[in-house]
Amino acid sequence: MKVEADLDLCQGHAMCSLEAPDVFDVPRHGTVRILMDDIPENLRGDVESAVRYCPTRALRIVEDRSRGDTSWHRSTEQNSTR
Repeated sequence: MKVEADLDLCQGHAMCSLEAPDVFDVPRHGTVRILMDDIPENLRGDVESAVRYCPTRALRIVEDRSRGDTSWHRSTEQNSTR
C-alpha cells in the first residue's frame, strides 16, 4: 500500500500527522511530507484514519494492484463522498 498527497489541496492542518505520525510530517507553515514509500500493514489503520480525517481530502491510498487487492481502495472512494 502507498499513500499519495495532492499538495495543491493540502493546507497544512496536520491532522494526518496526528493520526499517523510515523507516516506523515507537516512542518510549521508547510504541507504534508510522506515519510515512507511503502506503508507496512501494521500502519494501515492509522493511514486510513489520516485519509478519512484530512479536512481538504488531500490524501489517498493507492493499493498494489499486482496483488489484486483493490477492494479497500474502492470503499475508501465511496466513503470519501459522504
